[in-house]
Amino acid sequence: MFEGQPQAELDAMMKGNNEFRQLYQRHKELDKQVLDAELGVLPIDDATLAKMKREKLAAKDKLTRMYDASHH
Repeated sequence: MFEGQPQAELDAMMKGNNEFRQLYQRHKELDKQVLDAELGVLPIDDATLAKMKREKLAAKDKLTRMYDASHH
C-alpha cells in the first residue's frame, strides 16, 4: 500500500500514531484474508468477501488520509 513512500516515514507514523498502526495491521490482515479467499484457501461466502473488501478499502482510504495529513 504505501509503495514509493520512504519506509522511515511509515515506521515513524506507526511508532507515533497508535490508530495508524492498528489500522495498518488490520488492512494487512484483511488483504491476506481476501487474497486467501480469492485463491480458494479460505472458504467464505461472497457476501462476507464483499464486506471484507469494503472494510479493507475503507481502511486504506483512512490510512491514506492520515498519512497525507501528517505530511502537509
